[in-house]
Amino acid sequence: MHFFSQAFQYDHPWTHVVIGMWHKYPNSKCTHVVSIDTIDRSVDPETGIIRTERVLGCKQKAPMWIVKLFGGSEDAFVREISFVDPATQNVTITSVNLSLSQFATCYEQIRYSPISPTQTLFSQTAEVQARMALWRSAADSLEKWLVQRFEQNAQLGKSGFTDVLRNLWEERHRASP
Repeated sequence: MHFFSQAFQYDHPWTHVVIGMWHKYPNSKCTHVVSIDTIDRSVDPETGIIRTERVLGCKQKAPMWIVKLFGGSEDAFVREISFVDPATQNVTITSVNLSLSQFATCYEQIRYSPISPTQTLFSQTAEVQARMALWRSAADSLEKWLVQRFEQNAQLGKSGFTDVLRNLWEERHRASP
């Protein structure tokens, strides 16, 4: 199993970040995300927690050895479940790959929480595990490649989301009288 984690702060209030997260895709930095389908959204009447389940469609260029070994295509799908708690001002998002999950899984967890009235903490972890016990060296190579790809996409995601927040909030403030 291989891991990835990162944390940083956005210079935007939590409410702006939460609104922005629903506008994250599409963006010019994350062109690999090609579709977002909301499967379910509900609000717990007792807690006010908003639960949303989505499926993200992605185009990924896999190395030829992976395609030859496992088959498949560039099309990949990810299941994402988010919980927005307005009372505690916390968001938790979990995601897991649906495509090729019989060979490898990538379990991701993201949290957004306020640091101050104008800043929001973003933390992200991912666990990648290949499911090829007989071929440990191939599994290790696959896990390393998947973590590398995950890290590249995470950096694109950070850059793309920064642009989304800038477009939603900073440019709007400059345009306001």
